[in-house]
Order: sequence, then C-alpha cells, then structure tokens
Amino acid sequence: MSEPAAVATLVTARLELRPVTAADAPACQRHFADYEVIRHLSARVPWPYPEDGARTYIRDVVLPAQGRDHWVWGLHRRDGGDGGLVGIIDLWRKQDRPTNRGFWLGRAFWGRGYMTEAVVRVTDHAFDDLGFDVLVFGNAEGNDRSHAIKRKTGARLVAVVPATFVDPAYARMELWRLTRTDWERWRRANTAAAASPGRLDD
Repeated sequence: MSEPAAVATLVTARLELRPVTAADAPACQRHFADYEVIRHLSARVPWPYPEDGARTYIRDVVLPAQGRDHWVWGLHRRDGGDGGLVGIIDLWRKQDRPTNRGFWLGRAFWGRGYMTEAVVRVTDHAFDDLGFDVLVFGNAEGNDRSHAIKRKTGARLVAVVPATFVDPAYARMELWRLTRTDWERWRRANTAAAASPGRLDD
C-alpha cells in the first residue's frame, strides 16, 4: 500500500486536522462503531458495523484516493486528549456524487463546537487552496446537529430529496449549497465568532 498523497494538516484553536492514515484505524473504530453516530449516515454504511470496518475502510477507500480529489482528515484535540482522532471530516470533488463533504464526530465529543470549528477551517481550505467555487452538502432530514452546522456556517438549503439512511426513520436528504461569494460574505460577518470556539457550538 502506497503512502497517502500530500494532504495539508489544518489547525484551529482547539483541533489539529491531520490526514487519516492506517494508524488511525483503532480510534476510528472505537468512536464510529456507535449506532447514534452511524444512524444518521447513508445506508451504504453497514450496521452492525464490522469489527474490522475502520481498518478496511481506511485501507481500501481512504488511502487509494487520499489527496486525489478526495481529502480525509482526522480531528485530533490539540490538548492531547486520548491521543487519537475523535472524528473525521472529508471533502471530495463530486464526480458521480451529489455532495462534496461528509463528517462524523464521536458521541463523547458532541456539543463542544468541535465539528463547527473543523467545518470552518476545511471550508476555508476548499475555497482558498483547493479551487472550489461551489460546495454542496447533504444530511438526513431530521439530523438537527448537522442541519444546524450548515445553517450557521452560511450554507443555503436548496432542496429536500428522497434518500436512504442507516436509520430507516430518515427518508429524505436535505441538500445545501455554499458558493465562494456566500462564504466570503459569511466570513466577513463572522470572523470574531469563528475565532472563538464557544461562539459556534455544535
């Protein structure tokens, strides 16, 4: 297996977003194999989650495409935490996919603003460094945390379409759109909030 292509490490006030590697599999498995995390995701994700699911996903999906129109970061707390990633955020050029970004966060870390903090940094990187002009996001209708992150970081809800998720109670996907112009406007209005983690709690 070749090493991942170059992916920038991104830093926020409380987080270091590092490109995911094979060494992240144990922490990924520990936090991701949780129905409360997985149930909001596409039905493509298996449940029950296999014991080697994270290792297989990183080996077969992440590493071959890492840095090649797909960027996958692990969220690591800068205060050290347990020494492993606590969530993942990834970004991709659409190709045959309707959206450009996905994320999840271990349940023990919900409500602290970590994912919003990561979203702001990755969005800056997408527009400033990777050449995106428009980003499209999706989430299960009823996934209030994910909805709130998109709403408060400048995205516009543009459609709701049928979709399938791990939790069959979710049957539709919200689609959001964020242009470079919208982001620049949001950034000008929210520079202070984005710099203060407590102002953008998820």
